[in-house]
Parts: sequence; structure tokens; C-alpha cells
Amino acid sequence: MEKRVHYFVSRKNVFTWLAVLCMIASCVTRGIYAGMTSQEPRFWLVVVPILACILFVLIILINGEELLFRTALPVFMIALYFIIRTCGGPYTLKIKFLYAVVYAAVAIFYMEVVSGKIGHRIFIGLVFLGASGLEIWNVVQNFRIGAEMPIRSQMHDLFLFLAGFFIICAMDIHLDGKFHPSWGDRPDGRRIRTAGIITQVSAYIMATRQDASNHIHDSVEISGIEKYIQEKKAEGYKNMGFMHVFLATYVRAVAKYPGINRFIAGQKIYSRGNDIQFCMVVKNSMSLEGEESCLKLHLSPYDTIYDIYEKLDAEIERIKKNPVGESDFDKVAKLFTLVPSVLMSFIVVILRTLDYFGMLPKFLLEVSPFHSSIFFTSMASLGINPIVHHLYNFGNMPVFCSFGSKYTKNEIDKDGNIERKKYIDYTFNTDERIVDGFYYASVFKYIKKLLNHPEKLEVVPSEVAKDIE
Repeated sequence: MEKRVHYFVSRKNVFTWLAVLCMIASCVTRGIYAGMTSQEPRFWLVVVPILACILFVLIILINGEELLFRTALPVFMIALYFIIRTCGGPYTLKIKFLYAVVYAAVAIFYMEVVSGKIGHRIFIGLVFLGASGLEIWNVVQNFRIGAEMPIRSQMHDLFLFLAGFFIICAMDIHLDGKFHPSWGDRPDGRRIRTAGIITQVSAYIMATRQDASNHIHDSVEISGIEKYIQEKKAEGYKNMGFMHVFLATYVRAVAKYPGINRFIAGQKIYSRGNDIQFCMVVKNSMSLEGEESCLKLHLSPYDTIYDIYEKLDAEIERIKKNPVGESDFDKVAKLFTLVPSVLMSFIVVILRTLDYFGMLPKFLLEVSPFHSSIFFTSMASLGINPIVHHLYNFGNMPVFCSFGSKYTKNEIDKDGNIERKKYIDYTFNTDERIVDGFYYASVFKYIKKLLNHPEKLEVVPSEVAKDIE
């Protein structure tokens, strides 16, 4: 897949504000002129362009640095307005066809440019100049034939063209090398567009995560991990434990195998890139009455076990120190408890629908434990074996990991001697639609290898693999 450019406009750019002022002036003058005439149909010639201007202004002011491509929608609305206006005018069929072609070309080229398919804004600039020339010619012709209020009646359209000129001047290209969304992407992930046919189709055949759940149960000998943890505690990392080692191991696995940081949403496959979203439940006390809260942590494939230790412990301490119900997750959950039960199912349907189309607000995605890379649960603190936890159909979390308490067993070594060894069992529940079985097998073998050599987690990986386009 070709590498696309990503255009943006900044609120710090004077041309952005000139475009906004022209859009507002177009709305005001259009409203004034509409009130002075009985022009019909008002919906297409008044309401549609005013709504398009408002939508355009909101997009570039709220998030023009990331979502400029969405302004293609109001531009298409404006182009449709110009085509309808021209078709209702006193022009020959050839002139009407010429206008329709030019205005449609402006909208199409604009969409292609802001979507990154055309790498230079000069193309939309050239087409825009052609449309501007037609509009100026139209004003001159009206003036020549003595049309009623020729300039005043077209001021709103001239403001639109000025706004277009200023927004083209305000456009710039992101050069930071980071991912920036385009059509089809979500706030929490980049659309994978080159996945294999089976991968793309399986999301429709296995419509839910429970349909696609695969379970793996394994164990690891922990004498090396215990020794490593004791060494780290002696160095001052007093809270270092199996959770930190397991989590750092999974993060390092994502660095080598980025496919496990994908997810399925709306029957499409997405990648979270370098944003590894980790979730776990935290109790404020280990008792039956202890309240639970949910922790969500953003990690990076470049994080070492020391980075993860600092981030995880800081977040756990923050949650434990806060009064119960004061975390972001608790506040949102509390709001839902205030909703009458008769409406709750309806609200969940709305949330599922918004999530399907990638339209859930970002603040909800941020606090939702159901929208994450992986969920960890430790049964060791409860003194029981690991469970095989289900995957949630709500949200998009593709992996759930559980590990249990330590146990010992006798084994016979190669010399026939009996050795007593310590083990921990762990389970993974995975969404098989994000990668194939061979990929998962490679991941779990790599995880097992790292668990036997936790010292490798102390250094930044020499290379972080990039997921497919």
C-alpha cells in the first residue's frame, strides 16, 4: 500500500482564521439575502450551504490538525449547492454541464488531496482556480445584463471561494512520521487494509469475539524469575513481582509481533500501532468488602521492565489513594447507574452502534476497559489456579491473560535424580481473527523464552517491528 501524506490546518495559522471568518460571512450574508427574497427551494440554496459552512468551521477549529479529511463532506455539500444553483439558472445546457463538471471536480480533487491519495495540494488549487474563474465570469455576466442586485446576491458565494483559497493556503503536511487518521480509521486504531482474504472474511463468519475465542494453557518454571525478582527488590524495586515480569514480557512480544496489538471492530481489522493499552482490576483491600476499580495504562513497545514498573505502580498507588468512586472509570460507571433500567438496554444498543461505526467519543474509549489491547488478572493473589476468562463482545479487547499461584512438583532430571521445581500456570484467551495460528504459536513460544530470561526485558529492544498497512 502506498504511503499517504496527511494534510492538516493549525489554529495558529492566520489563513485558518481568515477561512473561518469568510465561512461565517458567507452564512450571515446568505441568511440576510434569503430574508430579502422569496427564492426557492430554500433548503438546497440556503439551508444546505449554511450547514456545510458550520460543519466545515467546527471540523477545522476542533480538530483540524487530525481530522481535516472530514471537511470533504461539507465541501461535497457546497459543490452540490453550486450544481443545483447553476441548473436552476438561465444558462444553456452546455454551460450547466460545464459548471456541474467543474464543481464536482473541485469536490473530488479536494477529497483526494485531504485523504492523502494525491500528494500535492497544487492539484486542488488548479481546479479551484478554474471554478473561481467560472464564478467571476458568472458575476460579470449578471452585471452586464443588468441582473437585480448582481453583487449583493452573490456575495455569500464569493465568500465561499475566498474561504477555499485561504484554507488551501493554510494546509500543511505532517512530517513527524507518526500515524494520523484517514477515512476508515478509528480514534483508537488504524485500519488494516492489506490483510489476507481469510482474515478479512473471518470477521463476518465469526461475528463476535466469543465465536472466535481460542484458549491456551501453559506453565513456566519460575526459579529464574523468582531469583530475578529478589535481585530487583534488593536494588530498590520493592514492589517488583510476577505481574511486572508478565506484563513486560507481553509488551516485548508486541515489539516483535505487532499483529497481536490488532483488534476487530465493525467486522474490520485495526491496529493500535505502538499504543499498548493494558487493563486490570485493582482492589483497595484484599477482603470480601474491598471495592474494585479498573486500571488502564498506555504502554509502548520501547518500554523496558523498569518503565513498566514505574508506570504500573504509580497508577496503582493513584487508584488506591483516591476515594472509592473517584477514578475516571468509576465516575463514568456511576453515571450509567443513574440511568433508569428501562432505558439502559437502549443506551447500550446506541453505544454498540456508535462503536461499530467508530464513532464513540474518545473520552469513553479512554476509560472503557473493554477497549484495550489486553486484560490481565492475577489469581496468584487469590491463591488459586488461573481461570480461562471470556472475551467481551462489547468493545474490542482481543486478549485476556490470567496467571495463577505458585506450586511445586517433583521431576526426574537427565541423571535420574528427583528435583523439586516451582511453576506458575497461565492462560490466554485470544481472538483468532486478528492473526492466524502460526502467528500466535510464534508469539507464545517467544513469551515462554522471555519468561525464562527476564533480564532481556531490561534493555530497549534493538528493533520494533511495524504492522502491515
